[in-house]
Amino acid sequence: MPSMKSLRKNLEQQCCHPFPPKKLFGMTPEKLEERRLMLERYVQIVSQEPRIANSDIFNGFLLKAQQETQKETSEAVTLDVFLMNGYKITMKIMSTDQTEDVLETVASQLELPEEFTYYFTLYLVRKEEDGDNSIVRKLQEFESPYISLKYANKIGSHRIVLRKGFWDLSYEDDLLENKVAMNLLYVQAVNDIERSWTLGTKEQLKHLATLQQRGSKREYLRLVRTFKYYGYIQFKPCITDYPQANSRVLICTGGREMNFRIQMAANSVKEGSFKITRIKCWRITSSVPKFVERNGESTKPPQMELAFEYLMSRDCLQWISIKTDQAILMSMCLQSMVDELISQKQGRKIKRPQDRSKGTAKKVQLKRDNSYGMGLAQSALPSPEEEAKGNGKNDKKGVVTNDAFSTIGDDDL
Repeated sequence: MPSMKSLRKNLEQQCCHPFPPKKLFGMTPEKLEERRLMLERYVQIVSQEPRIANSDIFNGFLLKAQQETQKETSEAVTLDVFLMNGYKITMKIMSTDQTEDVLETVASQLELPEEFTYYFTLYLVRKEEDGDNSIVRKLQEFESPYISLKYANKIGSHRIVLRKGFWDLSYEDDLLENKVAMNLLYVQAVNDIERSWTLGTKEQLKHLATLQQRGSKREYLRLVRTFKYYGYIQFKPCITDYPQANSRVLICTGGREMNFRIQMAANSVKEGSFKITRIKCWRITSSVPKFVERNGESTKPPQMELAFEYLMSRDCLQWISIKTDQAILMSMCLQSMVDELISQKQGRKIKRPQDRSKGTAKKVQLKRDNSYGMGLAQSALPSPEEEAKGNGKNDKKGVVTNDAFSTIGDDDL
């Protein structure tokens, strides 16, 4: 397995991002934490280069790093993967199997046809104190779900859940004729109705309940697709500066948009839609709290913020910021919606297991000047306001540029 030195040499030959410099003296706990964040950010940056992301050296290093960090060896283990209704699939894997290995094993045990495997994906989900489940993030290709889950469970109750991996509802047409695939869609749809992620009128919900009692799953799915927020991912309540500072908001993503339900005065709610094709770019910043050591670890999590630049009108771009501990998940959702949109424009289909076995490069459509990962230090990045003013050499640091924005036309304005 490659060392950091050999990995660095390989990366420097393939990308132009400078490797974080070492500091030989004065490595205080604060400096060590800063160095760790810089290295984490660097790995996140270079992982967005397709040639690097598909490199055996790079992926092998990341998996090995995860093993060594958690002091894990490769061994035969059992892993539980859940559906949204709590149904459990228990499988035997190697502890170092990567996400796609586990996903293909789940599909095989469910007897899901191979061509539908990558219509679904694996998420890390946390059980909250109120008993609800919140999505933490999509599991990345390089990581070991077993190790990630084991580590996550040290700081709370988590599980790995299988959900749809696409946004365009037309993909469901491919799945409705297969019993297993249809059942997976049905389980998720029922759960989203039960937890009010998908909304319908009283009459619609009554009709849906009748179809559910009859076991008419196909008809249920065709009806629920017409409901508001069907196929969206909902986030926990958070704070935004739109339309004014410290506005409380419920956000969901889907249907090629970010949907805002903003709590206004007098218990009223204002709804707004931010179309994915009108988001010019976005970025995540994380203010690293003052380092307080307890058992060798910082006692405070990073404070996360996602900001995006939106085309409000033909000549008006505006930065909108969201304070939320789900900023990374929001960024991943934006990224995957853009990837899907561009993939469709280029006529590409959802990949199959045999594509992966041939070593087909995964498609990365976003140009990134920086990472959306956990380790972005606030002090290293300009604020959205500074960037809007064109402030210094850091103007573009931290920004994820949306390739779909270039396809915008007069009809979108």
